[in-house]
This record gives sequence, C-alpha cells and structure tokens, in this order.
Amino acid sequence: MRFAPSRLRPALAALAVAAPLGLWSVGAGAVVQGEVSRDPDGLRGSVVRIESTTGEMCSGSLIGPDLVLTAAHCVMHRAGYWVVAVDRAFRQRRLRAVAAAMHPDFVPGTTPETQPGTDLAILKLNERLGPDFQPFDPRYGGDIAAGDPVAIAGYGVVAENRRSTARVLRQARLVSLGELQVANTVTVVADRRSLAETAGAGACLGDSGGPILRGGPGGYQLVGVVSWSSGAAQQGRARTACGGFTAVTPTAQHVSWISARAAELGRYAPGEAMPTSGSRANAADWTGAR
Repeated sequence: MRFAPSRLRPALAALAVAAPLGLWSVGAGAVVQGEVSRDPDGLRGSVVRIESTTGEMCSGSLIGPDLVLTAAHCVMHRAGYWVVAVDRAFRQRRLRAVAAAMHPDFVPGTTPETQPGTDLAILKLNERLGPDFQPFDPRYGGDIAAGDPVAIAGYGVVAENRRSTARVLRQARLVSLGELQVANTVTVVADRRSLAETAGAGACLGDSGGPILRGGPGGYQLVGVVSWSSGAAQQGRARTACGGFTAVTPTAQHVSWISARAAELGRYAPGEAMPTSGSRANAADWTGAR
C-alpha cells in the first residue's frame, strides 16, 4: 500500500515534529493519547531521552550498552548531547554522548517533505549501561507491512501547546498504513481507530528519534525510528502537527549501515579520531557537553 502525497496534503500542511522539542519547562507526559510506561521490566529499560545544550529534546532506543539509535535531525547541530536513561527504580541516569554517526544520505536543514535522505543517527555514550537495561537488536525486527500493528514510545509532549508535559515515557498502539513517497520514502503509522482522519494517538514534539516496535511486553522488536508527524486531516481551526500521521524510518532497510556504524562506535574511545566511513558526523563535530 503506497500513499500519494496529495492524499495527505491537508495533514502535511501542519508538519512540525521534524524539529526536536525545545525544552521550555518540564513535567510529565509524552506520546499523544499514550499511557505512562510504569512497568520496571518494560520499555523504560530500552527507550531513552536525548537532550542538548541548546535546549532541545528527542527520544531514542538503546541498541547496545553504550549505543543509542535516534533520528539524524535530533543531533545535527553543534552542541553537547546527553542521554537520560531510567533504572528499575525509575531513577534517572544521565550519560554524556561522546561521538555520533549520522547516516551519510541525511541532508541537514531540510523540511520533512524535502528531506531526500535517511533520518538515522547513532550516539556513543561515555559509559556502558548495566543489566538494568535491555537494548534492542535492530537486525531482527523485520519490515513493516501495511496493516501491521505497532507500538510507539517516547518522551515528548501530550499536545503541541503543552510543553510542560515532556520527559515522562509514554507508549501507544498504532497501525501501519504503508509507504508514503515524499522526497524520500517513509512508512506511515496512525491511530488504529481514527486512521488520522480525526485526532488520535501518535508522535508529537520530543518523540522524534523514538522507536516504532513490533510485538508486546517481553518481546518487543525495533522496526522503525520516528522522523516526523502531522496533525489529523480534519482539524478545524486549532491547527496542530500532532495526533495524525507519524512518519517512520524503517530500520530493516538500513540494518547493514546500523550494524557497521554500531561496530565502529563500539570500538571508539573518547579522544580518538572517530572512524568516518559511512558517516556524516564525527566526534570532532560536537564531542562533550558545553
């Protein structure tokens, strides 16, 4: 199933989640119409928050004890980046990102509709997380077919005008609607009931870079990374970029790049020149928090 851009034009007019959330204030909340993830054995052990010294926030997924997969647009600026993980007691643990590998096709400075590349990046942390955490293995998630049920998780806001609701992990169930061809090709997911005709569950500001998952508790598999979202087709006067379509970069199509860059970053030690094969960014671009 492939969508024509004209089918989504009313919703695409309200796009905003290609940009990370600017942290104006803090509180509780995340995925639109999602539920708070309170299980100590649940997604808190795999999904993390990414914050920059320029005041922006995204979400991400552990793919190793010291590696995080996220969206490239979340780490494209010169800044220091921190990753916040939550232990079994729901205490926050703050780690510094010391290097990054950005997909070589990604073009900074573009909008979702004009981005021709692949919105993926991997962060290397300054220390390894222990057995409290369960990284995903992106090699085994597989493709996302139209009609597949999926889950979304992230630390973003519950509504575009409620920036105080960020920084608590929420999750929701969605369904894949198939591929959408804009400047690049993404997979579109939406609320299973509203199908983005009216407002429903989905990504919002700060959920960029978070995971799209197959399966359920105890057996989640990573199948995609959130890139951008739109408001529903029927919005009335209150225009928003949340609650409609969530656009996803499928990981199955990029397993070779993810595996190769993860292996390089796994060998990287702070202070070394980072391997640059297949990457746009290296440690010299923004090592450390400033």
